[in-house]
Amino acid sequence: MTTASLSNTTEDGMAPAPRKAMSEPGLWWLCLPAAAVFVVFFVIPVASLFGLSFNKSVAGVISYSNELTFDNFVRIFTRATYYEAILRSIWIAAVVSVTSLAFGYPLAYLIAKTTHPGRNTLLMILVLSSMQLDMVIRLFGLMVLFGDNGLINGFLLYLGLISRPLPLMYNTFGVIVGLVQITLPFMVLSLIGIIKAIHPSLEEAARSLGASRLQAFFSIVLPLSMPGILAGALLVFALSISSYVVPALMGGWKVIVLPIHIYQQIAEVGRWQFGAAIAVVLFVTSVIAVAIYHQAAARTSGGRT
Repeated sequence: MTTASLSNTTEDGMAPAPRKAMSEPGLWWLCLPAAAVFVVFFVIPVASLFGLSFNKSVAGVISYSNELTFDNFVRIFTRATYYEAILRSIWIAAVVSVTSLAFGYPLAYLIAKTTHPGRNTLLMILVLSSMQLDMVIRLFGLMVLFGDNGLINGFLLYLGLISRPLPLMYNTFGVIVGLVQITLPFMVLSLIGIIKAIHPSLEEAARSLGASRLQAFFSIVLPLSMPGILAGALLVFALSISSYVVPALMGGWKVIVLPIHIYQQIAEVGRWQFGAAIAVVLFVTSVIAVAIYHQAAARTSGGRT
């Protein structure tokens, strides 16, 4: 064996892994446009909210003052109206995440396992077509269905199955249905790629060892698709907890969540400082959800997120 061949092998006889090419320093300039947009439209507004939330709440005043106070946050966590809204927002977002997963996983599994190009394209069009209409238009369509004089109640009254309209709207149930309808495509799209990446030979190996189709699904497919489940749940949770339009229309201002309080304090009362404090609480709640997601993702992927 020549010296050149010895230099290309390690002590255990294995060839060393090729070194990754170092990225050109000039390529970092490509990040500047995205970084500038991120700083201008995210970092600065969020930092402004944080700073404003520690000022004394004065109606109609937006300017900053040197007087810092925690009164806004004390008010949030000492008055039942506000901390109950926090718990209600988290609970609704969690229920929407679980419901979207329950409805979205079978559809994503079907799309991922459909090999016929025409059928696969048709199913994808059905999923994506629901995202083409504006959110408000879609919610008005739900209001036509779920209203006291809507199609569902009208049909049930016509058949004599009910004596008075069912309360399908202006309550928590209506908000959850509206949020599921809005966020379901995001859950499906998060799962399709993960399920497609699971090689069919893994299921075939489980079946050849005596596992039923259901056992192979729960022991092979479901654990391997956990990253997509966590990512979809995080996305749905973030969209649900920060939604204002759905609780306003489907809840009829009766289901008070954090975004409703933010709108009321800023747009109706003009207390920007207190509204900013509520927005900070909502932001921190979302960050905690992201942290929990990363912990769960690290456990399911062997420490890699």
